[in-house]
Amino acid sequence: MAKKAASSYMTSLERILGGVFFAVYLLVLPFASDPLFAGLERLLGRDLPGNVRSMISYYLLFALTVVIFWNYLGRTTGYFLSAPWRTLGAAAVGLVAFYGLNELCYRAIGLVLEGRQNLNDVAISAQIDDAPRSTVLIVVALAPFVEEVLFRGYVFGNIRQHSRVAAYVVSCLLFAFLHVWQFAVVNHSLSYFLLMLQYLAPGLVLSWVYDRSGTLWGSILLHAAVNALAVWQVL
Repeated sequence: MAKKAASSYMTSLERILGGVFFAVYLLVLPFASDPLFAGLERLLGRDLPGNVRSMISYYLLFALTVVIFWNYLGRTTGYFLSAPWRTLGAAAVGLVAFYGLNELCYRAIGLVLEGRQNLNDVAISAQIDDAPRSTVLIVVALAPFVEEVLFRGYVFGNIRQHSRVAAYVVSCLLFAFLHVWQFAVVNHSLSYFLLMLQYLAPGLVLSWVYDRSGTLWGSILLHAAVNALAVWQVL
């Protein structure tokens, strides 16, 4: 990561609150959201459609991310504005690398997973059919922002100060774990963890773009672009 960006990283308060937020986002929220919304529906006396639930969840996550990491976001935004072409160039290289590595990985993974679908993509496709506008907003804007702040900004960035190799390994594994572990729990099968292989290449490329550009906006832009292209193919 660029020296300027690494020299003034997160404050102690950002690391503490960010750690709690990250743990809740990764381990608690996937199964706590339904009971919480059920309680809210009882208070309101009405049912909330799935797309409304999703919008409420991600607007809250977005707001919490901004509040908790306000100082860090200000610094990384300032660095982006001081060298925007470096960031855009890294994101462009990352986009090419993303699709190149993904193609190679999917061919190799197909031999291991025997045609098993990417369940996260299946869920997103169903949501787009049900509520296209809100789903596009979440997938292209809100989710990339929240996930990049947590997995690249918080996890990768804080570990990177001690070990670049560990930062890549840990952030990529946790990013992959996020996208599959709830399916393994719901379906009571550890075999679903094999799907983590599908997310190692994306996690690697996103981390490289953040590391190369020195600002979080590089990986946010790449993440948003990749998701936008995926949504466009579905639509």
